[in-house]
Amino acid sequence: MLTSIKSISIPLVYIFLMVSCGQKKTNSQKDSDESEKFQVEEKEWVSIFNGKDLEGWTFKIKGYPLGENFGNTFRVADSMLSIRYDEYGPELNGRFGTLYYNRRLTDYRLKVEYRFVGETAPGAPDWGYRDSGIQFHGQPPHTQKLEQPFPICMEYNFHGGNGTDDRPLGAVCVNGIFVEFNGAKNTTTCIPATVSRTFHGDQWVTAEIDIKEGKITHYVNGEEILSYANPTYDPDNEVAKTLMEDGSTTVEGGYVSLQSNSHPIDFRKIELLEY
Repeated sequence: MLTSIKSISIPLVYIFLMVSCGQKKTNSQKDSDESEKFQVEEKEWVSIFNGKDLEGWTFKIKGYPLGENFGNTFRVADSMLSIRYDEYGPELNGRFGTLYYNRRLTDYRLKVEYRFVGETAPGAPDWGYRDSGIQFHGQPPHTQKLEQPFPICMEYNFHGGNGTDDRPLGAVCVNGIFVEFNGAKNTTTCIPATVSRTFHGDQWVTAEIDIKEGKITHYVNGEEILSYANPTYDPDNEVAKTLMEDGSTTVEGGYVSLQSNSHPIDFRKIELLEY
């Protein structure tokens, strides 16, 4: 009888040890997961607009040299960055502009709070009504030509509604760059957001772009509305071709900028989280 009890107890001890080791491994894995989660959460949003002036940003308006803020297009008042055309005279004359953030970025999340206000500038194109955007993975500011209206870049397109009709925001528009959407290369300049959201009037809207390891996602007010991936330069575009390194078309980063198209717009927050 004693022999029989011993023969049973040994396997029981073995099973206990195996279970205990398994628990330790599971707990260790949990610790690792928690550590990784903490590392992600400890990354902090940084404001890249100080609310006082445009330190850290550079102007480029079509027909004017880099650094010249024609017509006081980009201005700061009441802790807001505003884009205005009231000093342009009777016609816009295609003087589209770009406000570059001065650092090149690769993987990051960008968040802005904006609103459209006022009336479209006289002489603006039809598409200019309540139209603007965040441009990203753009060419270096010093490489934009004097008469070049927009940089080689991708854009999270902003639209504002007219109070009645649907006019969704959030499309990706590309200039000199291709992207993959649903596994295929784009054949149009703009790809509409897959979730349609229209915002009327002068309400504040929060737009975010998340860029990580070639995957790009658009959000509005915290909701995912579009995802695409793997941007590449168009080798047939003369300016884009100058940005290719060693013949590679892969776009691995670039400059963030804000558009001055045709319609007044305010930004009260511009924040960056780098991965």
